[in-house]
Amino acid sequence: MQYTIRNIPKAVDQALRRKAKAQGKSLNETVLEALKDNVGASGKRKFRDLSDIAGTWVEDPEFDKIIEEQRRIDPEMWQ
Repeated sequence: MQYTIRNIPKAVDQALRRKAKAQGKSLNETVLEALKDNVGASGKRKFRDLSDIAGTWVEDPEFDKIIEEQRRIDPEMWQ
């Protein structure tokens, strides 16, 4: 089956071309994989890639204080 797709946004085109180059694949292969993956036809289990947020935790003493207060047990309530 062949498709002709028009009006591809420039950002999508650039992202697909970068991905194809990085993986050493043709643009056609890369587009087919993207289509299969995104319609659930690749047979792969789909998981969210968290690499964009991994390792971004910032220590926050105020947050720690609030959590500590929430975890405190009031003995009067548990009699």
